[in-house]
Amino acid sequence: MDSGVVDSADVVDLKGGCLSFGDRVLWNHLDLTVRAGEFIAVLGPNGTGKTSLLKVLLGAMPLSAGTVTVAGKPVTKGSHAIGYVPQHRAVDPGLSLRGRDMVGLGVDGHRWGLASLRPADRARRRDAIDAALRQVNAERLAAVPVGVMSGGELQRVRIAQALVSDPALLLCDEPLLNLDPANARLVSALIDNRRRDANTAVLFVTHEVNPVLPYVDRVLYLVNGRFRMGTVEEVMTSETLSELYRADIEVVKVHDRYVVVGEHTDHSGHTSGHEHE
Repeated sequence: MDSGVVDSADVVDLKGGCLSFGDRVLWNHLDLTVRAGEFIAVLGPNGTGKTSLLKVLLGAMPLSAGTVTVAGKPVTKGSHAIGYVPQHRAVDPGLSLRGRDMVGLGVDGHRWGLASLRPADRARRRDAIDAALRQVNAERLAAVPVGVMSGGELQRVRIAQALVSDPALLLCDEPLLNLDPANARLVSALIDNRRRDANTAVLFVTHEVNPVLPYVDRVLYLVNGRFRMGTVEEVMTSETLSELYRADIEVVKVHDRYVVVGEHTDHSGHTSGHEHE
């Protein structure tokens, strides 16, 4: 379902990908190439393997079948070619870790279990942290304890942490979760700025598709082992989503926003309305 075009600028090359747990298949026969500078949104209901796809690329979960490379090399855990932005979640207000300390974890490897930098590398480490904070307009947060940051500020620091190794691939796992609309738009724009400035490939898992619509090149939509890949206009249609969900789904575009409404069964077996807005 991917275009199949492969060139030297491919950052992710997944061929015949299958991920299963016992008899449960999250996805199968998944071919995915992500080119340098390309912004791909990964959509779908809970439990369909969106986060698991990121874990495969991070080297934290093996494929059941198929092959995958990142930046032309087999996937390995702790690759500096990959930056990772986790779901937004609150931290303990009493945590004394400063903004620059959190960003620094992306350099010295504590986040991935790598060895700490040697003392001789401290100046380079400091410069890298400062540069990452500048990329997300967060210089003023360098000395602020992360426990007192707002949701938007904390997520900006997390993005800086992901960018500090100058990655070729940026993986974002629901980075807009629990953010207000203004901060969701800000975070989306910051990630887009990075991919344009540095030609970074982006895989962006989200339930909030509308904040990233202005930036998305293609959409990967996963539903119960089925998937569809294409432009927003190709995938976000009543016909395509009804086929994926095997249910009547209505897609309405209102003032450049997509609203998806229908009945489907989620991963826990409950039936619920489904809406992207």
